[in-house]
Formats: sequence, C-alpha cells, structure tokens
Amino acid sequence: MNATAPIIVTGTDTGIGKTVFAAALAGALHAHYWKPVQAGLDEASDAQTVASLSGLPADRILPEAYRLMTPCSPHLAAEIDGLTIDPARLSLPACPGPLVVEGAGGVLVPLTRSLLYADLFAHWAAPVVLVARTALGTINHSLLSIAALRARGVPLLGIAFVGDANEDSEATICAIGDVRRLGRLPLLPSLDRTTLAAAFADHFTLPDFRPA
Repeated sequence: MNATAPIIVTGTDTGIGKTVFAAALAGALHAHYWKPVQAGLDEASDAQTVASLSGLPADRILPEAYRLMTPCSPHLAAEIDGLTIDPARLSLPACPGPLVVEGAGGVLVPLTRSLLYADLFAHWAAPVVLVARTALGTINHSLLSIAALRARGVPLLGIAFVGDANEDSEATICAIGDVRRLGRLPLLPSLDRTTLAAAFADHFTLPDFRPA
C-alpha cells in the first residue's frame, strides 16, 4: 500500500459505529473523506457527522456522488428517487494524501440491482477495513463479511471492533477469519472530536493504517 492509497471503511451491518470509526481514522490520518452514496437525508448525513467528529477542514470532506432521500438500501432509495446509480460516477476521487472512503451498511448492500458494494470494492482494489460490533452475533456476521470480501479478491487490511470488550469473540473472528485485529473503539459516554481522537489514539496504532 503506498502512502496515498485510499482506505475503504465498510461494516458487517448498519448502525454499528462505522461512521464514527471512519471519522476517527480520517482525523488521525489528516485524510480526505468520501461517502459515495448517502441514503437518507432526514438527519445529519454521514459526511456531516464526520466533519463534526474528525476535526477535518471543510475542503477535506468531499461531496457525495449521490444524495438519496430514503434511509434504505441505496438501490431502492435511488429507485424511489427515480434514478439509477451509475457506477461510472463512483470512481475513487483523486486527491493529495490519504483518502478514507465509507461504504453503506454491510459489504453486500446493493448499489443497483446488479452491483454490490463488495463488487465495487473489488473494482477499486484498495485496502479495506472491516468494522464489526462486539455484541452477540458478531462472529457470524464478521466471518460472512470476510468470506464475501475474500471471494472477490478484495484486499483486507484488518478488522476494527466497536463496543465493549469481548475478547473471545474478537480473538475467534481473527483466528478463524485469518484477519489482523487492528483494535477496538470503545463506546464513549461523551462523544465529540476530542474524546474520539483520544480513544482512537489509545486503542489503535496509526502505522497499521499506513505503508509498512
């Protein structure tokens, strides 16, 4: 991985803390951040959340390729909005320095009726960080996600956990999945850019996200 290679952040499911982790990683790397498709505009977008939590300047938060109204799978949200997502608009943007790209939901979420996020990751051929919760069910969800990525030849940088410590589940996933454990982001009683940056620094090693 070269010094400016993008890092893709994906997850085992939705609502597991992927955006918070992406904000922490982007902030620590002083990277640009890009969410290709935002589905759901009733609340703060993921880009707005990352802007708030990462401390990055506004010009490092890149605009989405698609902003869809309905909070559901992108393929359906696009259809409800009366459009079809064009994969040609989802090429990785060129920017100086690191780039953190965040997917939506899990690795097999469909962008169209024939294109899954994992297929797009394979096309990009950029290293992926898989974010997984530590709660019950994570072993199954994590191993299925790892298998789906590997089946498509997606380079897997490692797995980052979010939640309370669960040593057996975390170790089991990494052993059976043959994947590097990057660290665990704990649940924070007060979440802001200062507490998030401190937690990331305490629980992750930044060189693990950079070239060897």
